[in-house]
Amino acid sequence: MLPTLRQLQYLKLLVEHGSFGRAAEAAHVTQPTLSAGIQELERCLGAPVAERARTGVILTPMGEEALRRARIILTEAEELVEAAKNASQPLTGRFRLGVIPTIAPFLLPRALPLLRERFPKLRLFLREDLTHRLVAALRAGQLDAALIALPYELAGLHYAHVANDELLAALPANDPLAGQASVSPQAMEKQGLILLEDGHCLREHALAACGLKPPRAAAGEEVFAATSLPTLVQMVGSGLGVTFLPAMAVEAGLTDAAPVAVRPIKADHPSREIVVAWRAGSSRGAEGRLLADTLR
Repeated sequence: MLPTLRQLQYLKLLVEHGSFGRAAEAAHVTQPTLSAGIQELERCLGAPVAERARTGVILTPMGEEALRRARIILTEAEELVEAAKNASQPLTGRFRLGVIPTIAPFLLPRALPLLRERFPKLRLFLREDLTHRLVAALRAGQLDAALIALPYELAGLHYAHVANDELLAALPANDPLAGQASVSPQAMEKQGLILLEDGHCLREHALAACGLKPPRAAAGEEVFAATSLPTLVQMVGSGLGVTFLPAMAVEAGLTDAAPVAVRPIKADHPSREIVVAWRAGSSRGAEGRLLADTLR
C-alpha cells in the first residue's frame, strides 16, 4: 500500500502550521480527518512520522525523510497539473515569479502592462526578495521562475537572457569627479564607496566588474551601507560617499529628485546580466523562455 498525495499534503501542512488544528484548517478538513490521514500514512510506512509536544509537532527521523520526499512528490504533481493546463496556452493561469529588489521597481512598471496585454489569462503572483532566497525557492518548487541578475551560482537551474544592465557611477552633484566625462573605479574608491548591504548581489556585481574589494572602515569608524537603492541615492546626495547604480534604475528616474550626478565608469563592460531562471526539468521552462523573450 502506497501513501496518497493527500496524506503527503497533510504531513507538509502539519509541519508548516505546527499543529493538527491549524493544518486541518489549511487543508479545509476537520481535525479528525487530518489526524486519520497522518495515521494512515504511518501505517503505510510502518513507522511514526510525528509526535505531539507542548511546543507543537515534532517529526521523527522517518517523518523528516517522509517530509523531504513529500515536498518533491507534491511539487512534481503540481507541475504535472500546470503542464496539462498550459499545454496549449503558455503563460495562462497561476505563475509564481520572484524578482530581486534592484530590478522589481524599475522593470515591472513597464513590463506588467505588456504582459497583461499579451497574456490576458495569466495570473501573476510576484515575490520580491534577495537572490539567494529566490534561488532556494526555485529549487524547492515554491516559484515557477525568477528575474535575477548574473553572475550568480545557478547549479540545478536553467535561464534565458533578458538584457545587459550597465553599471554607472553615482556621485554628489558638487563632487570634483562630477565634472569628468567618466570616472575610474579607483577614483571612486578614494572618495569613499557606499554599497548595498550584504545579501544584495548588485554589491558583488559592482565590485567584481570594477576589480575592487569591499570597503573597510578605518580604526574607530564605520562603513556605510544601505538597505535599498533609494536609500543609497539619498546617502550619496547627502555627501556621504559615492556608489554604483544600474542604468535600469537611473533610466527609471531614481536619481531625478536627488542632488546626484551620474557618470559612465572607466572599466571593461561594467554591467550585470538580467535573466529569467527556472528549475532544471520544470514543466514551466518553455514559459520561462517566453517570459524572457517578452521582457527583452
